[in-house]
Amino acid sequence: MQRTYDVRAVRHQFPALERTHNGSRAVYFDGPGGSQVVRSAIDAVSGYMSRGGANLHGPFPTSVETEEILRDTRRAVADFLGAGPDEIAFGANMTTLTFAISRALARTWDEGSEIVVTELDHRANVDPWLLAAAERVVTVRWVRVNPETLTLEADDIESAITEKTKLVAVGLASNAVGTVNDVAAIAQRAHEAGAFVAVDAVHAVPHIPVDRDAIGADVLTCSAYKFFGPHVGVTAVKRDLLEALSVYKVEPAPAYIPDKLETGTQNHEGIAGVKGAIDFIASLGNGTALRDRLVSGMRAVEEYEADLAARFRAGLREIPRLQLYAAPDGVRKTPTVAFRINGCTPREVTEHMTERGFFVADGHFYASTLARKLGIHDKGGWIRAGLAPYNTEEEVEGFIEELKSLMRHDRSRTKESPG
Repeated sequence: MQRTYDVRAVRHQFPALERTHNGSRAVYFDGPGGSQVVRSAIDAVSGYMSRGGANLHGPFPTSVETEEILRDTRRAVADFLGAGPDEIAFGANMTTLTFAISRALARTWDEGSEIVVTELDHRANVDPWLLAAAERVVTVRWVRVNPETLTLEADDIESAITEKTKLVAVGLASNAVGTVNDVAAIAQRAHEAGAFVAVDAVHAVPHIPVDRDAIGADVLTCSAYKFFGPHVGVTAVKRDLLEALSVYKVEPAPAYIPDKLETGTQNHEGIAGVKGAIDFIASLGNGTALRDRLVSGMRAVEEYEADLAARFRAGLREIPRLQLYAAPDGVRKTPTVAFRINGCTPREVTEHMTERGFFVADGHFYASTLARKLGIHDKGGWIRAGLAPYNTEEEVEGFIEELKSLMRHDRSRTKESPG
């Protein structure tokens, strides 16, 4: 039996939602930069630290318990991403893990090799590959973004991937404008050419079900602080590739997978919190197996957020002087809404909204190539409002009404100004 999505029950699990600002209940629309943390993750972090932590490989209880936490979290993350537990490695964040993987993978490239990156991506899935390519004197090919549709140019994908291609780096979803890419089709083309595929799933994972193998990713990386947990990076690397990677490591560190990709002592309390976040997602779904509960839970999240985002975009389109940046209807999108208001800088808008209790961000959000392509990189970038499973229709309506109020006030001020 499919359960009904109960946003009130979901909100009850996020202590930060009780915060007030300037006399109003805080409304968190900054989820794309980092979601609020669910209580089960907070409890897991504090529980680990209060019981006593330890490093690995000791005979005493705190060490054994730490190893059990890492094992259990790997299993949970594997079910979450559609991978095997021995394919899951932890790190400081997505960027750090991608740098480590790019350095290791680049050791197999030669001067005749090529790699492919896109204009739509967060630079964390671009620059690690560009720097590795520069060190190995490898050619870089770019897949352009269509500035009208905010989707990748299909012809570029076809032409950029050749028999020389060693690596294709692509985001599952744009952290700036929410476009969900057809990664499965891109991966199929890449694999036909014999190339590996590295997928940035940081922005996608909090909003849609993810199956690494179904989309054809050889490397899939995300960050738990985007899906209701603490600051921990996660990557799911195909077993054969992970075993073959010649990683940069200190000599005594493990050479076996997945530990060989994890440098130094890991954030054990944070990893405990990752498991807590995944438990929360599973609680939203149905089924006997954890994977089934996670997939159905994320489907419930996507359905709820998609409806809320559609209302959000429709309301924004009614506001004069507002330019919405979104792929056309029919293109799958996350509930991340980017816009600008003519006559106001993005920072002026976000400061005004913050005073009213709406936490919303501005900038290029490291999607700097896209911002330059759209001519807004040096103009403050976008205003980005991102919805999460704990946001409500009332919050969306309140945000839109406050923006309309800002526009009315700005129009009146303009009429009253001399000249």
